Amino acid sequence: MSLPEGLLWREVRGGRLGHKFRRQVPMGPYVVDFYCPAAKLVVELDGEVHGDRLVEDAERTAWLEARGYRVVRFAAVDVLANLEGVVEELLLLAPPPGRGRPSSPARGEGRL
Repeated sequence: MSLPEGLLWREVRGGRLGHKFRRQVPMGPYVVDFYCPAAKLVVELDGEVHGDRLVEDAERTAWLEARGYRVVRFAAVDVLANLEGVVEELLLLAPPPGRGRPSSPARGEGRL
């Protein structure tokens, strides 16, 4: 596991963000870096070598999204430089139970 993967894993493992994440999860012909089943969220960390893999990454993302997964990519350098910001973005994409968008009676949600 690379340093950025290890740092992010330390933050998301064991349900620390309100949902469980798994790492190195096989999905069809791919193995994704991190996966949150409750949110159907795939998290990929891209290192420097990914600059040459834009087409392959786009195909991979399209394959996953066609099957209903949301895919978010972070540059490894962003995890190293701004781990807190990466975690905050993950919390927005997969809010813990009870911390999501509040219901709105105006939109027909919740009580009137």
